[in-house]
Amino acid sequence: MSDFTLNPDQVRLSAGVLQRQCHGLAKASGWWMDILNGTSLVGEYAYMKTPHLLPPRNIGELLCLVHSEVSEAMEGARKGLMDDKLPHRPMLEVELADAVIRCFDMAGGLQLDLAGAIAEKLAYNAGRADHKIENRAAEGGKKF
Repeated sequence: MSDFTLNPDQVRLSAGVLQRQCHGLAKASGWWMDILNGTSLVGEYAYMKTPHLLPPRNIGELLCLVHSEVSEAMEGARKGLMDDKLPHRPMLEVELADAVIRCFDMAGGLQLDLAGAIAEKLAYNAGRADHKIENRAAEGGKKF
């Protein structure tokens, strides 16, 4: 039995800090403005509330950028590579960090409550029967 206790408030606070830092740096670096006219691309994800409106950034592009980081992590793990920019760290570790950074940046730019969603999802998963060791070990259970 584990002595771990989930603290959703701590998760929400920590993830909120990460979201503000990741998005803040990207915004300060100009990734959330139209470089041709200086217009801000930060805004409410209007598509969720009004399906006929498009969000300020291309959601597919942002998601593919996350996916590309995960693919690079897989390649680093598959080949056992060290990272080329942080050579003291495995590529798997650095590319996973890039994926997380991109997720938090995207959430910040679209004004999503990723911190709250992570806290709630962790709490939900903690109570899931199909996530319990005995159910995972059972015939037909989730092995991985």
